[in-house]
Amino acid sequence: MSEASTNVIVRPFIQTEWPQYRDTRLNALKDSPDAFSSVYETAALLADSDWQDRLARIAPDRDLPLAGLVGTEFAGMAWARFDEPNDKTAHLYQMWVSPAYRGKGLARKLLLEAMAWALSHGARSMRLGVTCGDTPARKLYEKIGFEARGTPEPLRAASDLKIQTMEYLFNK
Repeated sequence: MSEASTNVIVRPFIQTEWPQYRDTRLNALKDSPDAFSSVYETAALLADSDWQDRLARIAPDRDLPLAGLVGTEFAGMAWARFDEPNDKTAHLYQMWVSPAYRGKGLARKLLLEAMAWALSHGARSMRLGVTCGDTPARKLYEKIGFEARGTPEPLRAASDLKIQTMEYLFNK
């Protein structure tokens, strides 16, 4: 195992880490524009108060914004949440790992932590969207046991890219 993978920590972002959350999210949008429906140009215009509010509005029983750290570097992120109260389907958003740390297990750790949280909060399933294609992200989701659901839809308005919903059923 490489030294980088042994120093990996996955934990929730805390409210005072909004600058690190902002920077990680902006890095994700800039690095992987075809992976998210949000775009860097719009997110970069948000005020600091908007970023602060995202972490301040967390409802611990409905939201889990995860930071993936390698040493002290914020190298990845994911956000698990229940969109509706008493929902039995958790959703995964904002999943991203810095290019320098891809292939070292950080994405898997983020995903498994999000899934464990969802299960512990009563989820029967977890859903996510992934850009269509033979990508490392899709391969990871399939390896864990996520399956495609429904018909691919446009990633965002006026985009030729498609996004596929995938779902993992707990206690199959």
